[in-house]
Amino acid sequence: MAKNIEPKLKKIGDYLKLEDDTIFKIPEYQRSYSWGISHCDKLWQDILDYINSGNKDRYFFGTIIINCQNNDTVFELIDGQQRTTTFLLLLKALLVRINAAIGSTVQDDESENLCRGLKERRRKIMGILYKAETEVISDIPDMAADKPICNSSPILENESINERYKKELQTILSSTDYVEAESNVETDSRRHKDNKYTNFFRNYKFFYEKAKELSDSRLNSFAKTLIESCEVIEIKSWQVEQAITMFNSLNSDGLPLYDADIISSKLYAAADTNKVKEEFTGLWKNLKDLLDELEHNGIANIDAVFMQQMYYERAKNKEHEIVSESGSVNVTTPGLKRYFTEIKPGLLNDPIGLCTQMINLAKIWEKVSAYPVMQVLLKLNYNAKLFLASYFHRFNSDEISEENIGDIAVCLLRLFAILELVDIGYSSSAFKTFLFGESVKLADPGISAQEIKSDFDKHISGRWNEEEIKKYVLEYDKNVLVCLNEYLFAKENGLDFMLGAKYDIEHIMPVSGSNLDEIRKDAQIDSKEEFENTVNKLGNKILLEEKINRAIGNEWFRTKVSTKLLAKTGYIDSRYPLATALVKKYANDGKPYWLKTDIEKATNAASERIVNFIFGK
Repeated sequence: MAKNIEPKLKKIGDYLKLEDDTIFKIPEYQRSYSWGISHCDKLWQDILDYINSGNKDRYFFGTIIINCQNNDTVFELIDGQQRTTTFLLLLKALLVRINAAIGSTVQDDESENLCRGLKERRRKIMGILYKAETEVISDIPDMAADKPICNSSPILENESINERYKKELQTILSSTDYVEAESNVETDSRRHKDNKYTNFFRNYKFFYEKAKELSDSRLNSFAKTLIESCEVIEIKSWQVEQAITMFNSLNSDGLPLYDADIISSKLYAAADTNKVKEEFTGLWKNLKDLLDELEHNGIANIDAVFMQQMYYERAKNKEHEIVSESGSVNVTTPGLKRYFTEIKPGLLNDPIGLCTQMINLAKIWEKVSAYPVMQVLLKLNYNAKLFLASYFHRFNSDEISEENIGDIAVCLLRLFAILELVDIGYSSSAFKTFLFGESVKLADPGISAQEIKSDFDKHISGRWNEEEIKKYVLEYDKNVLVCLNEYLFAKENGLDFMLGAKYDIEHIMPVSGSNLDEIRKDAQIDSKEEFENTVNKLGNKILLEEKINRAIGNEWFRTKVSTKLLAKTGYIDSRYPLATALVKKYANDGKPYWLKTDIEKATNAASERIVNFIFGK
């Protein structure tokens, strides 16, 4: 007979102190370790504030849900992996600092009590982290004696298929000091400074630096408070479904859990039930590897792909076709968790099929994110991805091309360009209602791209007129449409275009700087008010590589367009089409100026270009 749920209020020192044959485990479906410096800073400050308050009540750090397995020797963390991992990193940082403090404490009568306390904290922490008995822990830290203890069996095993750095925590815990940990942890050669480290080591370093700021007595007090005066509620369950149900219930009460975590846990449980756990684990790892790179590039993460999958399922099943009394398409969207666990729970009964579809979608995003039209579209509005994804489901990733998705991407780009210009929002019938109705066609492989394009043509021409949109473009003073203008200029002139990751919006006539009055006069602008109305127009903005833009700053136009500033660069080194065109235009002009009339001409040209594109000319 299964045991009942067992809740206990425990000091953190007692919660983390395991028996010799017991271990914490992070299960396969859990999210990767994601706590950052902001979480650690709050944890640190909460403990300090508690110490400073002089409060005698214990400080509460929330609920931990554990699924007990293998005769209670494996404690599977259903909820609490972020806090548990962080507590272990904090304890290790405190231990390293305590070891240094013991070695440097003056051995006199006045310091004897403090030194005794530090030694007690050292034994306590080593007993937690390494399950070491008191008698094997020396009073005075000794690297040679401590090394075998630090190399003992891990207190926590990470089996998450979402965690790339499964051994990182143990690498840190097994080091005898900070320097050893720093030299052995994982690094990313593509990143710089602290960004090259994992969350594990960045958080450990944060705690280590904070601990170094404490006096020896304050350090002793902090460590004692964490171990003996801070508490969690440990809830043990002996049935994984029961533990996950509690996890879900706590989520509904507002704890910071994610819908994707809950859905993935259900998928993993279904894979186990269907005896396809090994196959599912391999597929899920493949999906997470793809999404790690997509998330790094700002394209998609696991939550976004689940949301896109939901939009596709609803469109495929024509769930948007339910209309109100007024005849409008129903645009109400359920939450992710509710959709997958209550409305369409059957989707989770096929973890292999669902995961395979999501892998295909991730591979398509990986491919299409390099297409120029897609790079511009994704700068306009996040919601475009939801409807594109429904269309992507028509294709296998190996057959996707710019040609077979280009028409639909252009349709969405036209509509979302209007959204950027007009005063009504996405939730209006002109946008959201239309797109929800159209999503059924996007998801249906039997409906041609040409039919969908015809719908967009009719919708755009029926809702807006060209003169109205042209007026909006002429008055536009934001930055997003600069990318569209650059892309359209490139197409117009048969030039290559790639948005890239590191670019700036360059004001050809600077908006600030010490030479502003002279630049304004040279441009034949009479007043500051006229200058402010002119300088942010679309015709005064181009794309420029971040490096070039930072180098030329607020220089004169003639310097930007025709020369190099010593070791600096100008438009002459840019690969963007409008910058290249300016260099070519003024190549033979000994002293070129950028005038108000030039901005007006460029703005008019941009307006004509964008309006023609929006209305399909």
